[in-house]
Amino acid sequence: MMSLASCGRILSSLFLLSITPALAIWPAPEKISTGDKTLWIGKDIHITYNGERLPWNINSPANCNRFSSAEIVEGAVSRTMKAILEDAFVPWMLYDRLALEETEPSTSAEKSFITSITIAQNGTEKSWKSLIGDVDESYKLSVSGAGEVKIHAVSSIGVLRALESFSQLFFQHSEGGVYTTMAPVDITDKPQYEHRGILFDVSRSYFSVESIYRTIDAMAWNKLNRLHIHATDSQSWPLEISAMPELSDKGSYAKGKTYTPEDVESIQKYALQRGVQVIFEIDTPGHFGVAALSHPEVVAAWQAAPWQSYCAQPPCGQLKLNEPKVDEFLDTLMDDFLPRTNAYSSYHHIGGDEVNFNAIALDETVGTNDPTVIQPLLQDFIDKHHDRVRKHGLTPIVWEEFPLHYNTTMGEDVVVQSWLGDEAVKDLVSRGFKTIVSNYNFWYLDCGRGHWLNFDNGPAFQTYYPFNDWCSPAKGWRLIYSYDPRAGLTEEEAKLVIGGEVAGWSESIDETIIDNILWPRSSALAEVLWSGRTDAAGQNRSQIDAAPRLSEFRERMVARGVLSAPIYMPFCTQGMNATACELAMYPFTKCWTLKPRQTTVVVSKEEAQWRVVAGQDVRELEAGRCRTCGSADLAEAVQGRMATLTPPSRAWWKCAPSLSWPRAVAVRLVIAEVMPNRAR
Repeated sequence: MMSLASCGRILSSLFLLSITPALAIWPAPEKISTGDKTLWIGKDIHITYNGERLPWNINSPANCNRFSSAEIVEGAVSRTMKAILEDAFVPWMLYDRLALEETEPSTSAEKSFITSITIAQNGTEKSWKSLIGDVDESYKLSVSGAGEVKIHAVSSIGVLRALESFSQLFFQHSEGGVYTTMAPVDITDKPQYEHRGILFDVSRSYFSVESIYRTIDAMAWNKLNRLHIHATDSQSWPLEISAMPELSDKGSYAKGKTYTPEDVESIQKYALQRGVQVIFEIDTPGHFGVAALSHPEVVAAWQAAPWQSYCAQPPCGQLKLNEPKVDEFLDTLMDDFLPRTNAYSSYHHIGGDEVNFNAIALDETVGTNDPTVIQPLLQDFIDKHHDRVRKHGLTPIVWEEFPLHYNTTMGEDVVVQSWLGDEAVKDLVSRGFKTIVSNYNFWYLDCGRGHWLNFDNGPAFQTYYPFNDWCSPAKGWRLIYSYDPRAGLTEEEAKLVIGGEVAGWSESIDETIIDNILWPRSSALAEVLWSGRTDAAGQNRSQIDAAPRLSEFRERMVARGVLSAPIYMPFCTQGMNATACELAMYPFTKCWTLKPRQTTVVVSKEEAQWRVVAGQDVRELEAGRCRTCGSADLAEAVQGRMATLTPPSRAWWKCAPSLSWPRAVAVRLVIAEVMPNRAR
């Protein structure tokens, strides 16, 4: 039987483990094992790539024009070493209060260092502008106790993913130097979904190229691989088109608030260097109003009023559906723009959402909102427009309304993006479409910020008070993390869900707050799509397990220059409060008090697992429910942390009331000591 003293020895000897959980990496790897040896890292490292010495320089400027596997890996190694040696953080917020000096590794003891990084890529790149399924992003990473690092991957992108995981093993020491306490490390990893992205709306609000670069950097850290740039809409046209300069001259918000052809190229190259493919969307035939400022002959219902009758938001305007000049306009537009993207991307998004039939009635070439008249016109439009995209070697992507609401047929190559919910996803995959999921109930980042419209003091004020936006409430990271894009689908249907995107629509978002809007919520999506909504055992991933890792990863993003919002306050991340910010509600069937006013042991009917609930008084046993008093005692309890034990160990129950340090680690350690064959 374990004594209280032995519990204390376990806690003190493993105190450092509080900040290095076995799944510290974000997103969670498929398989990982770690040790408890401390290794330091400096600049004196021998790095090779496929047997050749690899030069690297953490101060070298980004070179976006290099597109060989070796050059992509070289750039990634330089960025990784900068992240480790210059942008690591001191993890004071992950230790007990004021305990940093006591818990960091000693700087005076003899040190062991990382000595070498050996990178082996055993495959060749099929393309730099890959289609879904063309890139193998898997990797294996090992760090030996002797400081030897080995990376194996099929592609250079797999090497990039491995290097990102490697960078997350290290912390800055408060006295100088960088270390990990997890050696030896073995990781085997690959993504569960092929399309893992962010929709970035640069039309409703303008974003500088630098802010787009910063977003791409953060995407790479999160192992996201698709940046969907919603480039144009009815509010502004920031995209410079050389053959049609009047579009941005008249349609941009202001001089300089545009993206030049050079900007478009540099954004794509910057992204590809980091394993991210950029997909541009020029929305058609709806959301096209601003083009009327330069080409009124192709736009119907420009600024039609009342706008609520003719579009989803002001100003209204969409392409005419039976006007020959529209074909000429789109031919010129696509022949100019798509050759500037098809060297770096395999896709072009044509839009297709929220076409308003009342606006079509104002189109003199149609003159009716009758669906039987409009449907064949929309079919003709999409057939021609998809052919324009295919002409330039690109695969079309379209919003779900075209196949589901307008009843159009499309080629088997077309990818459909869904935003209206699970039923729409089910409908799309049942029709055989490859589907990208952006369910607005879970993955829209603009929701919950309040309405961006103003309301007069009359009926509108009363109707829309308290002025929530259309998709409130806000979608926090926990909600984003909870969503399974393949829920409710058969095994065969699920294969057609190729991934998803969070959507950053920018009606009330600009670059002063974009980091806070995107991160860490996009990180939650990143783990769902890389690691899967369920773990290897088929259990839903827990936000209780995710939150400490995500909070640590958030600190890494901030240290690297992305102003991510916090997960929660430092009180919740400090070791002594490891479970204080958790809330669990379980249907209890039986309660036992082993020692009055000391320990209550409860078995949960649904989980069939034992757990300590509170360290103090049990007041009431009623209707199969165990009620405890004393919120302070509950804050000191082992809440939400379970371990299967059959039968319950008396040693554990005697130990548990004495635990005064992170219960999540301590209880598991005690269980492992008492009953190692039953510990999780």
